[in-house]
Amino acid sequence: MEEVQKKQAISLSEVKEILGKVDPEEMDQIQRWTYDYVSKFVSLDPKDAKDMKKKLIKECELTEDEAVEIVNIRPTSMAELRSFTFGWKKLILAETLEKILKIIKEHS
Repeated sequence: MEEVQKKQAISLSEVKEILGKVDPEEMDQIQRWTYDYVSKFVSLDPKDAKDMKKKLIKECELTEDEAVEIVNIRPTSMAELRSFTFGWKKLILAETLEKILKIIKEHS
């Protein structure tokens, strides 16, 4: 079994990029299922996903996990965004939520 060297939250776009570099014949069953899933459902460019994640962390003071969740879901309305942030159990100001939506729109 391989040793974990680094644990980091990554977006589905980044997963697609990483698995896209691996020969499908060398993938195990879970990797193939995962690659099949991200190939069908991910439309965001990995570079845009990374940039969006960095901006969300820096400008909106989100954690890496929170930023990745936003990048993966890309909510389009304030109500949809609030439904995700409500589960984080922390108060996020309306201006921060607006900033998050603006960042999402810039990268979509």
